[in-house]
Amino acid sequence: MNWKKFIIGAIIGFTAAYVVPTRLKQRMISAEKALSLAKSSLQHQGSVSGSWIQTNPETYKKNNVIYTVYKGGVCRDNQQYEFIIDAYTGAIIETNPL
Repeated sequence: MNWKKFIIGAIIGFTAAYVVPTRLKQRMISAEKALSLAKSSLQHQGSVSGSWIQTNPETYKKNNVIYTVYKGGVCRDNQQYEFIIDAYTGAIIETNPL
């Protein structure tokens, strides 16, 4: 066995084991981005005149699935709605009128 090839292979293997998981790790979107996604999604049903969002993510459980979410709200057509949006994907999990 050639020691140079073994050492080069080991270095490449360790580097790949470190780099690949950090590149594939999903990151949370910012609260501002989540609010923008929610507003654009809810705007299709009527014009949005005001909005707010909590900047600290929370843990939320629905149907035995645990999510990390942002909670916020919009005012649309003189009616207020609360939304819960996934902090990683930006998908709206739930909306409720207030």
